[in-house]
Amino acid sequence: MNIRKLTTCCRQAALIAACATPLAAATASADESNLTIGMSFQELNNEYFVTMQEALESAANSLGADVITTDARHDVAKQVSDVEDMIQQGIDILLLNPADSVGVETAVLAAQEAGVTTIAIDAQANGPVDGFVGSKNYDAGYKACDYLAQQLDGEGQVALLDGIPVVPILQRIEGCTAALDEYDGIEVVDKQNGRQERTHAMTVTENIIQANPDLDGLFSVNDIGALGSLIAINSSGQDIKLVSVDGHPEAVAEIQKPDSPFIATAAQYPRDMVRLGLGLGLAKYWGADTAPAEIPIDVELIDRDKATDFSW
Repeated sequence: MNIRKLTTCCRQAALIAACATPLAAATASADESNLTIGMSFQELNNEYFVTMQEALESAANSLGADVITTDARHDVAKQVSDVEDMIQQGIDILLLNPADSVGVETAVLAAQEAGVTTIAIDAQANGPVDGFVGSKNYDAGYKACDYLAQQLDGEGQVALLDGIPVVPILQRIEGCTAALDEYDGIEVVDKQNGRQERTHAMTVTENIIQANPDLDGLFSVNDIGALGSLIAINSSGQDIKLVSVDGHPEAVAEIQKPDSPFIATAAQYPRDMVRLGLGLGLAKYWGADTAPAEIPIDVELIDRDKATDFSW
């Protein structure tokens, strides 16, 4: 982890201590206790989550701990079943990236009953989780849409591309809406669900553009959806500015192009998120009374000027 990311994501020394101390302690004792860490992802067909998986496996390897990962494929019923299977395999810590914040509560309850320490990652989960680590998603939506409004000189028609029913997506929309509301000349003309999928988002964006021929800007709740929207925008031949959330490498590469409609993304830090999540899980597992209940992680707006030097 480089100094810039450490500064961005862990500004409070207390949070660093809460996560680093149990990691150090666990290094010496993981082999003895046969520590097993399970992580259930909402999906793994996205480099954002693959980056998380890689960081988790690297951190667990340094501890001598075993790792089990599963892919819910955005199916909360599958995710609940996956977690139940991991519990049967004897996991000690569960890192849970919910496919549905409400629907996953059954899995959280099952983990609690089995004595498994559960940390929600990236998206909050209903039920008795032991902790949560995630980005400041309201800020992500706010920063992206405030930048969009500035680039439109405070005037124009904007549409929003929503996503799956998890807390971070709702917060991004709330933040975006709050930012746009500060500009009297901005009108939100449409909001539709792009499902955070490239192909579906492309189709939805085509429909939005057709219904709103004077559209000036579009906010997508994630970069993968935005990349689908970009195809529709380019095909339309219209001057529509696009902003999003994540910091996905493909999005960052697109933002670097001088004439691209994709002008900015509010970037997250998936490697740091899962490392802090594991650290918090270990703190709770080893009984650290001072470990926080939540660790919020800052986001950074990546525009054309910053895109060259940014990466996960």
